[in-house]
Amino acid sequence: MSWTITEELIPALARGAAVLGTGGGGDPYIGALLAGQALQQYGNVEVVTLDEVPDDAVVVTVAMMGAPTVMVEKLPGLDEVVTPVKELSEHYGKPVTHIALAEVGGVNSTIPIAAAAALGLPLIDGDGMGRAFPELQMILPTLYGVEASPLAYADEKGNVGVIRAISNHWVERIARVAAVEMGCSIMISGFHMSGRTAGESLVKDSLSMCLRVGREISNAREQKIDPVEKTVTVLGGRLLFEGKVTDVERATTTGFARGRASIDGAAGTMTLQFQNEHLVAQIDGDTVATTPDLIMVLDHENGEPITTEGLRYGQRVRVIAAPADERWHAPEAIEMVGPRYFGYDLEPHRFDGSVRPGQVIA
Repeated sequence: MSWTITEELIPALARGAAVLGTGGGGDPYIGALLAGQALQQYGNVEVVTLDEVPDDAVVVTVAMMGAPTVMVEKLPGLDEVVTPVKELSEHYGKPVTHIALAEVGGVNSTIPIAAAAALGLPLIDGDGMGRAFPELQMILPTLYGVEASPLAYADEKGNVGVIRAISNHWVERIARVAAVEMGCSIMISGFHMSGRTAGESLVKDSLSMCLRVGREISNAREQKIDPVEKTVTVLGGRLLFEGKVTDVERATTTGFARGRASIDGAAGTMTLQFQNEHLVAQIDGDTVATTPDLIMVLDHENGEPITTEGLRYGQRVRVIAAPADERWHAPEAIEMVGPRYFGYDLEPHRFDGSVRPGQVIA
């Protein structure tokens, strides 16, 4: 059933998206500001379920591409967000009818809201990942043969371009260079697909899940309930570790925020490896969670999600894990998003659903 995004829903949506974004996807506060501005200026956004999208609909994704760390100082504008969509409509000679999320995660869950509001288009309650991943081709529609190109992109200076490439991986490589040259963040639109294909390939109801997670955290705090435990229950996940951040190494290189963090606790030391998103979690050298499953860092007390660029020495945090969409565990998907793709000599450590939600495994 369709529903409406109003300005009042944005904080909860942004909070939930930052949780599901596994540390990446950009600063949720920045995205919330942009979405709020668009809703004030253009009105509310209709959200439709995948079942409600006509088979012949024209669907495109809208997102930010680049290093989330730069967005704190390089704020996007609405013109920059809508230009790539308009460019694709002009390229195909056919108007876009629906906007979709490439991923649920931080700013990339709220930028599509801004685009939908400014363009007067419905937004689909679904996304291409069910989480966030660092590279453009790492999206379930890739497994269904959907081409990322033509991919339109724009920056805040007014530069606009369209990429046509032989594969989604090549679109990533070319667009990443453009993003670096244009200040390490650009707005993009691509993965032009029909409503039928969107229904088959996207993760259903993920925007609703963002809203639910965000609301549950707020409600738990108001009711004096542990918001982290509540989040674990909602996601069907488990608590991996709790402790204090004792070290963070982070650098923006080749258009990504790459690094590692150490967290000391009663159960030992957890090390998190990330590339925009958290990819590997280890306790005293033993792997306890890996991509494609979700690894999320939350504030120990209030349950607020902490992005990879927000990790700081001295923070008391809890690290939780949750299962990814089942399709991410197919062999061809693991080849695209598994630990070895990112340079870790590890087999995927698949989420064990038999562990009771909230149980610490360390």
